[in-house]
Amino acid sequence: MTPTLKSNTLKRRGLAAPTIMQILPALMRGGVERGTLETAAAIQKNGGRAIVISSGGPMVRHLDRLGVIHHKLDVHSKNPIRWPKIRRQLKSLLVSERVDLIHVRSRAPAWIALPAATDLGIATVSTVHGRFLARSAFKHRYNGKLLKTDHVIAISNYVRELITSQYFGIEDRLSVVHRGVDIDLFSPERVNQTRIINFVDNLAVPEDVPVIMLPARATEWKGHHILLQALAKIKDRPFICLMIGAGDGKPAFVKGLARFGDELGLEGRFRLAPIVDDMPAALMVADVVVMPSITPEPFGRVALEAQAMGRPIVAFDHGGAIESIIPGKTGWLAKPNDVNSLAEALVTALSLGTRQRKMLAKAARRHIEQNFSTETMCSQTIRIYRRVLDRVAAEKKQKLI
Repeated sequence: MTPTLKSNTLKRRGLAAPTIMQILPALMRGGVERGTLETAAAIQKNGGRAIVISSGGPMVRHLDRLGVIHHKLDVHSKNPIRWPKIRRQLKSLLVSERVDLIHVRSRAPAWIALPAATDLGIATVSTVHGRFLARSAFKHRYNGKLLKTDHVIAISNYVRELITSQYFGIEDRLSVVHRGVDIDLFSPERVNQTRIINFVDNLAVPEDVPVIMLPARATEWKGHHILLQALAKIKDRPFICLMIGAGDGKPAFVKGLARFGDELGLEGRFRLAPIVDDMPAALMVADVVVMPSITPEPFGRVALEAQAMGRPIVAFDHGGAIESIIPGKTGWLAKPNDVNSLAEALVTALSLGTRQRKMLAKAARRHIEQNFSTETMCSQTIRIYRRVLDRVAAEKKQKLI
């Protein structure tokens, strides 16, 4: 569902529709990219004109379907020597497209775009998607560029606290806009049996054992190894663990993870699968979804998607996970990086009776609908755009008086 605001649209009576340009490094698969597409659709639905700048990627085709303009520039470059040339190219686009507001979603694009926006008097917004930790003076300055905008969006209270603990004087122009999930796409009622069967057949998932699912990129901090350790603690129980996305990792990661699992006595009890195109259907197969990130998630989209599909979610009690999971009602929060605690939470989730599972599914779905939908995320973002545009316009008018 594409969000539409009833009373706070971008287009105002007697004024031209504002042009809003989002800039991110690339349009690969991921939460940042998905949020960019959803926001672009909301901009257009609310009377604005949407443009996206990136270095390209497979999700460009989705922009084409939405009728959103995409310009390819090397805004992913972290080489300062190349920035002046890229900035000149971007500046030319800003003028020709008559951009009213720039929304930067990463640090390198911020270093490239914000000086151009300042020169042209264009309003700016940024979103901090990551954990934003600065362990050196150089990193502190590099990260800080993303905060040099008219307004800053943090994707969770956890990220907001990280920002305000390291940088001062931005509280008045800092808002939390939680990530959202498309509750129409991630809806149990909309996933037919054929889609579920296709997923099960493609991975040869056995039908007679509970499924524990970890959907995550193939990277160490996502917690694949600690999950295997927890599974080894409960291997007397029947289960199959599907690690969706782990199969796409580098050969060393995949081989090492498979070897680690086998050494724990879990041979045949887990699968390292590639990323799937139909994640809603995949989640319908899961009896419990796990997000065992060993370092705190800035937010954690997996938790939203699992709850939207009515699936129990188990995560560690840190980072953004604590903002979307209601312990004992929609999922469980284990002690951070505690194998025993994680194993206990998995056993609790797997032990739910039919009635308990239905109650949890209903509560989880309602929780996401009320608090973490794409519509909510986009509505809050559009309101920020409108406030920034109005404030910048008023400041320009005041200077002319």
